Amino acid sequence: MPKKVLSGIVVSDKPNKTITVLVERKYQHPVLKKVMKARKKYNVHDEENKFKTGDKVNIIECRPHSKNKKFEVMGSIK
Repeated sequence: MPKKVLSGIVVSDKPNKTITVLVERKYQHPVLKKVMKARKKYNVHDEENKFKTGDKVNIIECRPHSKNKKFEVMGSIK
């Protein structure tokens, strides 16, 4: 099974080696046929602490680093 690759914006970089990324996706409601927005925050492993709040990043699924950290940073989006 392929690993998930998501893109989002860093909303917090306070913990050591961890960033919080807000991922927003759009989908069509099955009954109402209206385009809906869904947002979700992911805790992401950032080994070098180089990403700051406001950066746009790509994240990829990986082995669990902790209870809530199951993604790693791939790189930033220009």
